[in-house]
Amino acid sequence: MGRLWDKWTGTNYPAGDVRPLPTMELREALLALNARNVPFSVREAFPREKADLVAECKIPKVKLTLKTRMRLAPAKREVLVLEERWEPSHESGGQQYGRGGFTVYRQWEFRRGADGRRRKVETFRFDTRDVRDPLRTMVLNAGWTWRGVLFRY
Repeated sequence: MGRLWDKWTGTNYPAGDVRPLPTMELREALLALNARNVPFSVREAFPREKADLVAECKIPKVKLTLKTRMRLAPAKREVLVLEERWEPSHESGGQQYGRGGFTVYRQWEFRRGADGRRRKVETFRFDTRDVRDPLRTMVLNAGWTWRGVLFRY
């Protein structure tokens, strides 16, 4: 059940030949992602968030908020990750809460092409993996395990 559970939670393990970085170096490396061209910011977590670091991303165009809470577990060399998503609900008109997974948000419009015919053109695209992938890559390259959690954090 271990491998199936890992697949379901999105757990990834580092390559066997990678020497694990110390906890503080991993923390600094994750915070250094702010200096790169990424669609999110990494910050120290507030006490009520029950995490060590939080990556936050807001996409106003689709009224989407993504939050990735990360708790560092130095004894096991794991980063416990809880991915949360708030997006508009089509049924109630309020906010809808979700965890994990990935979604691609797209917006389209019709435009006239060079031949004068109307064509459907993608005007906006955002993939939630654009937030997860840089964080996960940094953790795995540091020799730590990226462990998704579903029920408790």
